Amino acid sequence: MFQKLKNWLREFRLSLRMKMTLSFSAIAVVLLMSSVITWLEYRHMSNYVSTMIAEDIRGIHVTQNMVDAVDTYNLRILAVIGDDGLNSLPDFDRRGFVNYCDSLRQSFVAGPLADSVVYAYSAYMLASLELEDVLESNFIDSRDWYFNRLQPLFGRMRGYLDKLSGAMYGELQQNSADFDRGIYRSFIPGAVAVAVAILLVFMLLFYILAYYVKPIYGMRNALRDFLQYRHRYTFTFDGGDQLSDLNESVTNLTEENRNLRRRNSELKEKGK
Repeated sequence: MFQKLKNWLREFRLSLRMKMTLSFSAIAVVLLMSSVITWLEYRHMSNYVSTMIAEDIRGIHVTQNMVDAVDTYNLRILAVIGDDGLNSLPDFDRRGFVNYCDSLRQSFVAGPLADSVVYAYSAYMLASLELEDVLESNFIDSRDWYFNRLQPLFGRMRGYLDKLSGAMYGELQQNSADFDRGIYRSFIPGAVAVAVAILLVFMLLFYILAYYVKPIYGMRNALRDFLQYRHRYTFTFDGGDQLSDLNESVTNLTEENRNLRRRNSELKEKGK
């Protein structure tokens, strides 16, 4: 069985066209695979990081809305205290503010800070509900209540909101940097594949020069010596393809030509 396989391998020969086709096809496959891998990597990275950046931008927008809402509400309370004609608590969208906080709790960075904002907001809102009682009381100084009771709670809540906003901006910068690094990482497979393809091109060039160009030059020089100097055509090489068949055919033709010349010379000698 092994002998049959050995004989089959000995008889099996790739044609010159097939060798060239396989060589360049290998380079084309490497480049195609690298392009597909690069495109898939870039698409995956782009979708993921783009989603994260969009979430960060939305979080920053939500945080800014929360800051504007509490600032406006706090200024309206101050206006009520400063204007004797106003004696009612300003309106505030409490449900919307809590929904804003809940939407930020999904973020790994903003989640803990959102909880802190909720706790500080609850304390501030409970204190702000005292405004009507403060205005109706003759024993409580409304300005003293505002600056010593309400304003510290507002400052703590505002501080958490500033930290939350800073965390969202920091996460946006981090994701933007990851996006930039991801672009370079996505091109690494393509760069490696191009380097491999260039190496294959040089190997193919060496292969063509060693196994085809060099034999052709050798055949040309041997045939020139045969035609000009009557030297015997003795050029041989190992190829196992059509070029070897061509060289063998040239060898046979030159031998037949030598035999024909020798016979003509013999006939001429006998004619004399």
